Amino acid sequence: MKLTATQHKYIELDENNVPYIAGTTMKAIELISGHLAFGWSPEELKFEHPYLSMSQIYSALAYYWDNKEELDADMQQRRDRVEILRQQAGETTLAKKLRAKGAIE
Repeated sequence: MKLTATQHKYIELDENNVPYIAGTTMKAIELISGHLAFGWSPEELKFEHPYLSMSQIYSALAYYWDNKEELDADMQQRRDRVEILRQQAGETTLAKKLRAKGAIE
């Protein structure tokens, strides 16, 4: 995979302009998702991803804030795709059994 440097030292873009954390195979959005979904601080992100340096983590966070609208739109598109796939797949057998027993609504 060919990567292109950005103004953020530890962020590189692949041929599809997807930001990756330099020196890893981790997409920046994966790290950002943990930050946004769970409210993890940089130190908590480091605990969850010990193979990343604090510099890589802060660089990914800075990249997010500098490109917030674009990355938020990307995350929303991903959520929308997952929801469509979930609806297409229908209810699982386990969910049907639990619903029949009144264990879930």
